[in-house]
Amino acid sequence: MKFKLLNVAICLGLLNGCAAQTFTLNEGNTATPTSQTSQHFFISGLGQEQTIDAAAVCGGVENVIKVEAQHTFINGLIGTVTFGIYTPRDAKVYCNTN
Repeated sequence: MKFKLLNVAICLGLLNGCAAQTFTLNEGNTATPTSQTSQHFFISGLGQEQTIDAAAVCGGVENVIKVEAQHTFINGLIGTVTFGIYTPRDAKVYCNTN
């Protein structure tokens, strides 16, 4: 029984996918994010939202290069282990440093 449960858990873990939504606002060097935060969601984020003021992070909207929301493998693994009760996501803001 334990072996079957372990197999089911491994299969569910392998079904997790990664996803990223990227919004490019201005041209510039996007090698490293200026700000990177983990956003916390519960019950798979049902009816929840998180906001980041990218203009405040970069010191003005003209300095924002891109904003990215990412669901990584580790985030999916955490969501699987907690049966979707806790599902984190990563948010990154890239600023023009010139």
